[in-house]
Amino acid sequence: MTGYDEQRIAALLRLLPPPPTGWAQAAEELPQARAELAALVAHAEADAAFRARLVADLESALEAEGIDPTPSVVAALRVQLDAG
Repeated sequence: MTGYDEQRIAALLRLLPPPPTGWAQAAEELPQARAELAALVAHAEADAAFRARLVADLESALEAEGIDPTPSVVAALRVQLDAG
């Protein structure tokens, strides 16, 4: 242990610059995005025709569902669909 107490750690943290705005916004949006993707995967597991549409053209299917098909979203969803 380094011997830092809570006050010293707090003082050191205050010296750090604030996180970039994009990081804070992404952190706020992440729980909702995860829930939307989980619902989409559940729908794909329950509906074979929907799953086939997702697999055939994932980006277009995401747009049709109102989800922005960013590279990270597409990659995460492909992993989930491949695992299911």
